Amino acid sequence: MPLRPAPLLRRAAAPWRGFVRGSLTTAVGLAARAAGAVVVGKLVATYAPVGGLTAFSQVQSIMALLTTLAVDGTHVGLVKYLAPLRPGSPRYRAWLGAAAALNAGALLLGAAGLALWPGLAAGQGQRAVLVGGVALGTAQALLGTALLAAGELRAFVALAVAVAALGTGAVAAGLGPGRSWPLPTVLLAYVVGQGLAVVPALALAARAGVLRGLGRRWVARPSRAALRGLARFGLMAVGNIFFGRAVDMAVRALLLARFGPARADVWQAAAKLSDNYSMVVAAVLSSVFYPRLAALAGQPAAARRYLRGVLALLAPGLALGLGALFVARDQLLPLLFAPRLLAARALLAPQMLGDWAKFLSWVFIFQLTARARAGRYVAVQAVSAGLYAALLAGLLPALGLAGAVWAHALRYGLLLLGCVFFQLRAGRAREAQGVGNDGQIA
Repeated sequence: MPLRPAPLLRRAAAPWRGFVRGSLTTAVGLAARAAGAVVVGKLVATYAPVGGLTAFSQVQSIMALLTTLAVDGTHVGLVKYLAPLRPGSPRYRAWLGAAAALNAGALLLGAAGLALWPGLAAGQGQRAVLVGGVALGTAQALLGTALLAAGELRAFVALAVAVAALGTGAVAAGLGPGRSWPLPTVLLAYVVGQGLAVVPALALAARAGVLRGLGRRWVARPSRAALRGLARFGLMAVGNIFFGRAVDMAVRALLLARFGPARADVWQAAAKLSDNYSMVVAAVLSSVFYPRLAALAGQPAAARRYLRGVLALLAPGLALGLGALFVARDQLLPLLFAPRLLAARALLAPQMLGDWAKFLSWVFIFQLTARARAGRYVAVQAVSAGLYAALLAGLLPALGLAGAVWAHALRYGLLLLGCVFFQLRAGRAREAQGVGNDGQIA
């Protein structure tokens, strides 16, 4: 973890080495999360009613809507601001207090929206359980963020293992041979199971020392400066909600209404396979790449070298990995889901092509996050979502279900080209000025 200035300077000369070391450290947690996601997907696809896989994905999308402001916003900023501070110090507690306050406000807003959601097929009791499980999950995610900011990567990985095990165990308790809980009960158990990871999170945080000063008013009253600082990252998360999570839910509902549960499950199998490996890539980038990039924000030349080194490693590595998955698609789809979903094989080529472009575009866009460029970040999200909607409108009538994955591929292919164009333009501008600017997307 890039938390001490001297190691950072040494690693800048060979940026990919630190990225690889950090990625290997997170391998256990990533393997647990991926295995948990695979087992849950298999159980739902095999034992839930037709349309269960799509319903499960919708619940995951609702969870994401309720947690995006915290996980994709507040917590991202918290890593940036807590990293140089000593746990238990007044400034540390002020930033942590601001994060807790913003999380509570976001959760209350989400709960109100969920209670008033007319199209959600769930009773008020089920909605309350969902919100409670998400609240517990948000609390464990906040503790995990404190571990990450303190450089406690092993504890952070152990927490990821606990979250995966508890969520998977909750689904396995209700679905499987001889077990047939109602699907809504299984889905709520999954949410609450993941939330119960707050218990090991507290233990790991206390052992790592990030709870230092708990008996002496550990979380201080948030300062206005801290609230403003984290609010910029919250604005980025709002962009993710409106132009990411909400769009995904709308597309899923559109395909379900247009093609029916059985065909929607075929598309969802391709999307769920993508989600499984996307989760791994996102975890590596957010826990290894982003903290280092944020720490190098004051060293523009080193940050650019680091970004180029990671891109040079990821572009061929991701291509090889996705190519291997594509070759094994006939074995993977029945193994991970159900034999009836083998039809998703026809959708995987454009899905994986779009995913490769998406992962590389993430590397560029992380620059905006590291520099807290909220306006530009939201603008990129808005343009991407608008392009996706236009592509869906044109391709679904022409190509049917395949139009959804081709819209995905074209969306992220064009986004990656745009990122490369603006990065090159920014580089030419720096050369013309004879100075090293911040290296961000212009």
